[in-house]
Amino acid sequence: MATFPAITPSYGLTKISSPKVKQVQFGDGYSMRTVFGINQDLKKYSPSWRNISETDADTISDFLEARKGIEAFDWTPPGESSSSKFICQSWSKSIPYLNRATIQATFQEVAEP
Repeated sequence: MATFPAITPSYGLTKISSPKVKQVQFGDGYSMRTVFGINQDLKKYSPSWRNISETDADTISDFLEARKGIEAFDWTPPGESSSSKFICQSWSKSIPYLNRATIQATFQEVAEP
């Protein structure tokens, strides 16, 4: 299993939680909810690396391209104590300044051994 390069994303990381919940609605207006599945709250992160060197940007892009959006990799989100497995199916690279680049990506946590 590959490990994401040790290039820290810029401040302002977005973390999305969407637990899987099943709800039953009864005729009298009463409803019941329960979580569904054993991996019911996998996270999504939207890291970005702003104004990094082109070399670092190429390192990130090459790493993501090599996984082709299907191979999981280990990544430790900022502020978390342990790594998890993620896939990245979309990312973009822009070059706002000479020899500087910005990468934006979406990392989706996966439940794999």
